Amino acid sequence: MTVRIGEIPIGAGAPLALIAGINVVESEDATVAIAHELKAIAARHEFPLVFKASVDKANRSSLRSYRGLGFDEGLRVLARVKSETDLPVTTDVHEPAQAKPAAEVADCLQIPAFLCRQTDLLAACAATGRAVNVKKGQFIAPQDMRLAVEKLKALGAEGTILTERGAAFGYNDLVVDFRGLVKMRAFAPICFDATHSVQQPGAGDDASGGEREMVAPLARAAAAVGIDALFLEVHPDPDGAPCDGPSQLTPTGFESLLAEVRAIDRALRGS
Repeated sequence: MTVRIGEIPIGAGAPLALIAGINVVESEDATVAIAHELKAIAARHEFPLVFKASVDKANRSSLRSYRGLGFDEGLRVLARVKSETDLPVTTDVHEPAQAKPAAEVADCLQIPAFLCRQTDLLAACAATGRAVNVKKGQFIAPQDMRLAVEKLKALGAEGTILTERGAAFGYNDLVVDFRGLVKMRAFAPICFDATHSVQQPGAGDDASGGEREMVAPLARAAAAVGIDALFLEVHPDPDGAPCDGPSQLTPTGFESLLAEVRAIDRALRGS
């Protein structure tokens, strides 16, 4: 099973890919700058890169939480990133009406974990002809994500990727069951979201907390189990980021982690 995001193949023995970027579009210049920086870092470690940035964070903990520049303005910024860096881009959609305009810019549409069972949203994304990346709900067993894949296939989707991002572990915490990577990879290319897997939902002050120091260990573990793509969020100043800062890496941390993941991937592939 191979899914293409732009010109980048995901799955079926294709090279391990990165889906990386900032959590949410903050400003045009900053978004373009981090895209150029991540492209350079990924190239140094020979990873194909899909740039990620949310254009509207609709599922925020509080009304006071930062959502971005707005859906239309965020898409305009992503279009500039795509034009200037020549990278494929992806963003998330929360309502069926957002799928078509998002697909005019994004090479892959992301379904948030909370919405992975929303049939009308899946149908709207499938109709665009873009690849669809479905994040596994924190409340769903890995094997039950087969139903989301079957829905999208029946609805005409070009290809589906599944992303593991942890399961609810009591209140304000998540845990990763790495068996799920193996189970889901049996019926779709699998991505591991090391950023949101260390999130502590609602544990911050009107926001989610996170354990940034756990991003690298979990990413290394996922690479060792076997994945097709690795999802990471990076910010030049995570502690000052308006959204999900505790879970994001610095560019320096991102580069260090890529070196480690590359070594693990080469060992697995025997190259």
